[in-house]
Amino acid sequence: MNYSELTTAIQDYTENTFTSTELATFVQQAEQRIYNSVQFPSLRKNVTGTATLNNKYLACPDDFLSAHSLAIVDSDGAYEFLLNKDVNFIRQAYPTPTATGTPKYYAIFGPQSGDLEELTFILGPTPDADYTAELHYYYYPNSITTSGTSWLGDNFDSVLLYGSLVEAYTFMKGEADLLSAYNTKYNEALQLAKRLGDGLERQDSYRSGQVRVPVT
Repeated sequence: MNYSELTTAIQDYTENTFTSTELATFVQQAEQRIYNSVQFPSLRKNVTGTATLNNKYLACPDDFLSAHSLAIVDSDGAYEFLLNKDVNFIRQAYPTPTATGTPKYYAIFGPQSGDLEELTFILGPTPDADYTAELHYYYYPNSITTSGTSWLGDNFDSVLLYGSLVEAYTFMKGEADLLSAYNTKYNEALQLAKRLGDGLERQDSYRSGQVRVPVT
């Protein structure tokens, strides 16, 4: 389902006409709810950067949503995956920033200097050399409202449609019973999306065995 089809469906279902700005708001709000409810492996990417000597901070990508893993790579190409901790743990474990070593832990520290919207990782201990850093992370993909298509629209349009309908009907201050019905359909679609993103895409029959329905 592309954006044109989605907006047509929203107006057909609600039997109402909305402005382009209103439609975009409904869809973007639905996308935000979905991306923060299900971690689709298909919406995960990785980037490499550099953890630099004597610098305990590492910048997050601009589209960062949440971390999947962070590793540093030494000069021999060996990977060392860092453990995620709280900032206070790192401050307590490594109270002296000038004490360096191979990083073992990381935490989300807070906004980057001069940019209150973007985050920074803090490493512990402070790197004793330059290391390649490889981050696997979940991200906000381009909204279907700007790109016209999206992974969600192509692969799981039901949850996007009903999520948008909930937002649209809430805006309309519609009847409570119909809003409840839209919410129910959204939650049903969301459970199927979680079954895919948090379940099926994280297992196979060799490791987990085949899904079996009990026979009575």
